[in-house]
Amino acid sequence: MRLDSDFGIERRQPIASRLQLRSSDIGRAVQDLPLQVAGVDGIEIDDADRADAGSRQVQRRRRAKPAGTDGAGEVEGTGERVMGRLPGAFAEYALMDRHDLMPAPKNLSWEEAAAVPLTFLVVHDMLLEQGDLKPGEWLLVTGVSSGVGVAALQAAKALGARVIGTSGSAEKLSRLKTLGLDLGVQTRKADFHDAVLQATGGKGVDLVVNNVGGTVFAECVRCLGYGGRLATVGYLDGSMKSEIDLDALHSKRLKLFGVSNKLRNGPQRAVTVQGFIRDFLPLFESGKLKPLIDKVYDFEDLPAAKARMEADAQTGKLVVRIP
Repeated sequence: MRLDSDFGIERRQPIASRLQLRSSDIGRAVQDLPLQVAGVDGIEIDDADRADAGSRQVQRRRRAKPAGTDGAGEVEGTGERVMGRLPGAFAEYALMDRHDLMPAPKNLSWEEAAAVPLTFLVVHDMLLEQGDLKPGEWLLVTGVSSGVGVAALQAAKALGARVIGTSGSAEKLSRLKTLGLDLGVQTRKADFHDAVLQATGGKGVDLVVNNVGGTVFAECVRCLGYGGRLATVGYLDGSMKSEIDLDALHSKRLKLFGVSNKLRNGPQRAVTVQGFIRDFLPLFESGKLKPLIDKVYDFEDLPAAKARMEADAQTGKLVVRIP
């Protein structure tokens, strides 16, 4: 291994299960930025994450680690265009597990390719792999202007579904109308049941994607029709608990499931990767799907990208361009 004299951080060499991506023209999507842009194994830092709901504060110790979670670039030595899950993406070089590798469509720029991987893998998991969304069905997305929310809207419309979305911003909902949003409900509260029932003719939706969390969980269950499915993919409100209407769960034969890669190993993640390549990649190659990028930042402007994300000012994805 070569030691980088500028930072004192070792450049790891690829092993059989990993490919090395070089930094030239690599774009990285802003997903979950830690407090330190780069760190060294073994160092621990204190972190405090503030949740909006009730100003609840969660204190925890986090191990400093290289920043970045996914990206796109060329494989060192072969020039192959790839994208995928890429821990430590904000660096000159990064190693990608072969289980996570996906071809980067030639019709996408590096910035567009970087905005695809984790977001649309999650969307495939919750819409198709677990959600079984069919053409003509109704999808409800809470927090629809988030990165995952926008991608869920785009993918659902490409699959022929109808979409209802909630957001606290009328401006963001108006922009998402251009992407095919059938009904936008301007709210940050658990008060969208009536609008959903009216839009669906009293039937309720077939699938809910809950980005918001526990404060709207019960309302999401209320919005489900017979045989409905509910995907929990985030908790922006910081609320980790909610009541469950067992009568509705029982009588309407509902299915509740979580969407997370935290405990999945490589082969388990590969199931979703292969599903993405089968179902979504052709849609990107044909131009039917294209990620919505809110703004692209140069690497030196990374703090500004982080600030925009934390201010919830974006609609879609923020991408950092690595020189």
